[in-house]
Amino acid sequence: MISFFHLSNKHFFLVKSASKLDFKNVKKLKWLFGDAKKIAEDSIDDFFIGPRKEMITPWSTNAVEICQNMGIEGI
Repeated sequence: MISFFHLSNKHFFLVKSASKLDFKNVKKLKWLFGDAKKIAEDSIDDFFIGPRKEMITPWSTNAVEICQNMGIEGI
């Protein structure tokens, strides 16, 4: 499942998880992303620049580890 968080017109965070995120974990992620708002839509029709979803980057590895340290599993 992919969840979308919106910080500004130029900044979105996409989080892939094994299952739907519960309220407690959404609250943690909102804090982690600088009070970004969770978007209810299942997709966003826009142009984005970033690594391909299949790529494992140092940033994505660190982000997963940060989530695990915060008690968010399945990211």
